[in-house]
Amino acid sequence: MDEGAFTKVAEEYGARLYAVAFRLLGHRADAEDAVQRALMKAFAARAAYSPQWAVSTWLYRILTNVCVDELRRRRPTSEIDDAHRSTPSPAGAIGARIDVARALESVPREARVLLALHYVNGLSHRELAQIRGISVNTVKSQLARGKQILRVRLERGPHGPARRSPR
Repeated sequence: MDEGAFTKVAEEYGARLYAVAFRLLGHRADAEDAVQRALMKAFAARAAYSPQWAVSTWLYRILTNVCVDELRRRRPTSEIDDAHRSTPSPAGAIGARIDVARALESVPREARVLLALHYVNGLSHRELAQIRGISVNTVKSQLARGKQILRVRLERGPHGPARRSPR
C-alpha cells in the first residue's frame, strides 16, 4: 500500500475509528490520540498489510489494541476522578449518555471493546472474531455478558439497588 492509498484509507476510516476510540476511552482528546497512534502504527506496518484482511478489520484491530493498552495504563488518578464518577447525572438526554458511559465502565474491557465495535460500527460477529483474534462463539458470549452487565447497571442506576421493571 503506497502513501497515497494509505492517506485515502485514513480519510475514509478516520471518523469510524474515532467513534470506537471515543466509546472505549470516554474522552475526546484520548480518542483523537488513540486514532493518531493507530494510524501511525498502521502506516509503519503498511508494507506488512495482507490483502486477506479487509482494510477495516486491520485498522480496527490496530486501534483496539492501542485502546486496550491505554485502558490498561489507566487507574483512578485522584479523588477528583472518584468524586466525578459519583456525582449524580443531570436530567435529560445528556444524563442518559452519562449514565450509559458510567455503566460501560463496569463492563470488562474485552466485552466493552466488542460492544463498541458491534453497536457503534455495526461489525458482524465474524468480523469481530477476526479483529480480536478470538472465536465467533467467544464473541457471542462476551457480547451477551457485556449487555447483561450493562442492563443490570442501568436498571440499578448509578447509586441505588436494582429497580424492578414492571412486567
